Amino acid sequence: MQSDAYLKCIDPQCGLEYPVKSTNVECEKGHLLDIKYKNKPSDNLKEVFYQRRNPQGNIFNESGVWRFRELLNFCQIDTENIGECSKYLVSLDGAEGRQSKPYKMSKAAEFIGISSDTLWLQPEGYNPSGSFKDNGMASAVTHAKMVGAKKIVCASTGNTSASAGMFAANEGINCDVYIPSGQIAPGKLSQAYQFGAQIVEVDGNFDDALKQSLYDAKHHNGYTVNSVNPFRIEGQKTIVHRALEYLKWESPDWIVYPGGALGNTSSCGKALMELYEWGWIKKIPRIAVINSEGASTLSDLYNGKFEGEELRWNDGNPNTELIEKYYEYLDKNKIRPKTKATAIQIGRPANILKGLRALEFTDGVVTTVSDSEMLDGMSVVGLNGFDCEMASGASVVGIKKLLEEGTIKKDDVVLGILTGRQKDAMLAVEYHNNPKNKFAIPPKN
Repeated sequence: MQSDAYLKCIDPQCGLEYPVKSTNVECEKGHLLDIKYKNKPSDNLKEVFYQRRNPQGNIFNESGVWRFRELLNFCQIDTENIGECSKYLVSLDGAEGRQSKPYKMSKAAEFIGISSDTLWLQPEGYNPSGSFKDNGMASAVTHAKMVGAKKIVCASTGNTSASAGMFAANEGINCDVYIPSGQIAPGKLSQAYQFGAQIVEVDGNFDDALKQSLYDAKHHNGYTVNSVNPFRIEGQKTIVHRALEYLKWESPDWIVYPGGALGNTSSCGKALMELYEWGWIKKIPRIAVINSEGASTLSDLYNGKFEGEELRWNDGNPNTELIEKYYEYLDKNKIRPKTKATAIQIGRPANILKGLRALEFTDGVVTTVSDSEMLDGMSVVGLNGFDCEMASGASVVGIKKLLEEGTIKKDDVVLGILTGRQKDAMLAVEYHNNPKNKFAIPPKN
């Protein structure tokens, strides 16, 4: 085995390092961690990845995550040795990320006001549990297995619980899911129950559930699989790898994500930083993060809407006091995140600092959209024959807003990520029963 991977604190002034088998999600000073690799992968791997599209019965080649296993080889295995892959890598028979790639959606392009030649939308709802979470869960549970964890733990507004429960059931390990009481789409919660997860209800919102789950995991031998876990971020990088491979490693001008806990923003930033450093891409796409108006923490702070200061990564010196002041302001005024797009109903994004780092590296932007706009975005995706959840609609209408403002140009190549499939059926029913909605097709008598 090689000795290539290790954990490193993201704070440049700290930089504490840990062995790859550490289960810390923070350094001892409370900073988030990255997985780092000492060796630079050859771009000859691009051809290897392309050849693996014909998996020849190998589930790790079939997997949209492990097809790129050399770019996240924290297990330090011989990646061409199928026996070693089978021993270490966790996979749902190669299904995670398998069908995820960019697609053309002409009706969405028309709605946005952009050419269908320059708009790509990548639906991650084709993952087995119905969302992008399976990308990162494959790698997080791989690490859990690597360190001998007996129980995985997560907080969730729905998608994470479904993915964690599915992988735990497949691996025969226990899973505790902490949920904000009464705030999860029943369709998402039912998956966690179906996979045998233990549901733990927490009074409060997602942020409260995450805090409780992290405490209990630390003190009761659990393994955290929320996106504060750096191994989750590693698997989520492959969303970008698949998109860029499909685009022949020619970077789009923009990559657009809904913004919740900011794990996707963080993983996208890490993927782009690595690929650029390795010389695999020549142009750095700009990241756009789309918050809900009702859960607008990043947008408020990034755009200077709180105390007039624009929060930035600042080369590793972000004003964390501003973040704490903002959270104190929310608590004092009893402001809770509120949106029907429960997947992004998060007031304290756990990965805000990694998100800021990604935005700085890519010269990114952040904006907000309303619930009604997200529902329009969700619905027009449906008219293209693709299913997505309400939070995914944020990518579509976020692109539209940024285009109308002139931030995105008419001839820019834009990749929007549709993070999950619709699991709250009543959202679509209610939308189409209201003839005032833009894309409504109300029932006839």
